[in-house]
Amino acid sequence: MLQPKTDKLETTYPMSPIGTIRSCFSTRNGTPRQPLIVPLARARLTFDASLVPPASLEGLEEYSHCWIIYVFHLNTDLDKLWKNPSRSKLKAKVRVPRLKGEKMGLFATRSPHRPCPIGLTVAKVESVQESSILLSGVDLVDGTPVLDIKPYLPYCDSIHGANVPHWVKMDDLLAVASVDFSDDFLSTLIGCWPAVDKKSLYTSPEEFQMLVKQVLSWDIRSVSQRTQVEENYEKIKNEQVYEDDGHDIIYHLNLEGLDVAYRITSYSNVLVENVTVSSK
Repeated sequence: MLQPKTDKLETTYPMSPIGTIRSCFSTRNGTPRQPLIVPLARARLTFDASLVPPASLEGLEEYSHCWIIYVFHLNTDLDKLWKNPSRSKLKAKVRVPRLKGEKMGLFATRSPHRPCPIGLTVAKVESVQESSILLSGVDLVDGTPVLDIKPYLPYCDSIHGANVPHWVKMDDLLAVASVDFSDDFLSTLIGCWPAVDKKSLYTSPEEFQMLVKQVLSWDIRSVSQRTQVEENYEKIKNEQVYEDDGHDIIYHLNLEGLDVAYRITSYSNVLVENVTVSSK
């Protein structure tokens, strides 16, 4: 029911999630900034059976892709936005990774820090199984609440000749030069695999290693991490980063409950060193 709140006839639209994402991305760190750039990134969308009967999904398997409307549930501004919106002080401009931290108007970006923290993404439909959908190419973190899905329609969803700013096309700024693995990475991963095998979205350690390579083929570090490291390799605060010998920095990527440790040089070469079962 719509409920007027003030004399200005402001209206609230209460919505409940119809399903939840079970994603390979355990944390925000490492989750792709856009969909489809990591083809092996998988997730399972499971619907609330009391809200979405299985018959609702009939016919969806005939589409290759679908739109997903969801909530940025890990948005650090949520507490202020929902509990005390008058003091939220939402920023009009946000830092853009492709612009090396330069600011752009919020609505010219896809930043999760929005007045209404609602996201829109597209994913490949791998299969439909009763009350769930297996998806790939996702940019969604584990636990994401989903509000709706819609089939992707190429004849109207893809606009021929659409224009975007030049900085949106500058993907090479975030691409890394190479991704290599230590000699014992795969054997260590095989040793960790029994801890995640039964719940994994992947069929083997080798396939999981391919996922790691695809994720790290893009520089997933935050703007602050990249700029500070480029300046003087000083220790970065308030990030999941640890200094080893004062020169190299070890970064951590958490996928499916496995902690992947890697380094990245000033020449954008990535070396994936180790993997352990996450303590979280």
